[in-house]
Amino acid sequence: MENTAPAPAADPAALFDRDPADGIVATSHPPVTFRYYDLVMAAFVAILLLSNIIGAAKLTYVDVPFWPQGWWPAADGVFIYGAGILFFPLGYVIGDVLTEIYGFAKARRVIWVGFGALTFLAFMSFVVTALPAFDGWECSASGFGGPRPLTSTADPAIPVGAICQSTYESVFGSTWRIVIASITAFWVGEFVNSFVMAKMKVLTKGRMLWTRTIGSTFVGQGVDSLIFYPVAFLGIWTTQAVVTVMITNWALKVLWEAALTPVTYAVVNRLKKAEGVDLYDLDTDFSPFASSEVKPA
Repeated sequence: MENTAPAPAADPAALFDRDPADGIVATSHPPVTFRYYDLVMAAFVAILLLSNIIGAAKLTYVDVPFWPQGWWPAADGVFIYGAGILFFPLGYVIGDVLTEIYGFAKARRVIWVGFGALTFLAFMSFVVTALPAFDGWECSASGFGGPRPLTSTADPAIPVGAICQSTYESVFGSTWRIVIASITAFWVGEFVNSFVMAKMKVLTKGRMLWTRTIGSTFVGQGVDSLIFYPVAFLGIWTTQAVVTVMITNWALKVLWEAALTPVTYAVVNRLKKAEGVDLYDLDTDFSPFASSEVKPA
């Protein structure tokens, strides 16, 4: 008897494959395993945590001598920004690479891992800073038994442990508002970034990578900044200061992402060749809480 079983449906993403001979298969069905997915995830989480631990604790500035006097947002030409902005956008670059190479579903998993890591970081910081400091604890701020640096009190009657505790809290301590703002802004901003990236890839049929890396960052970082700065600082800073810092930091992040476009292209091209697939989110469930990679029928 003749076999009348229906042939498997053609993958619609195959229509987006511009070079069938390049060894990269355009598909909407991800393979069971990827070669470098775990390494990209590790890089994303590492940059996320380091940016929040090291970069977020320091304010710095850049003096732009040609900036017109009195112009917003730096009347005197001095732009003040958090040092973490230099490296935090790398997380968005890797987030773009994750969605571009591995699809929204895999990026969703990484975002949740990053969310869990940030939550544990906040919990650990709270516990460690709350522990009492030993009076004999010496650190760089205490002078290590020698002359105390200018950043500490000159009163020799104050235990070095108290100086170190105060310095430690200034670096690793955060208010509940900043913690909630940071974690919430990251979660929402990253999911928006990944969603826009995935949708634009289908819309552009895989062409013009720069439009979706910059476009997704424009929207994702905009949402991130719109959540973080008001939640963290509104009522503490003036409204004008919140709006100024929110807009300038958002603009700097987008410009930084645009400047890193050649790096993104290089990484994406190499990973696509290494993985052998070009993934399109045609049948993906885009809910942040979905347990399945494919949307329900």
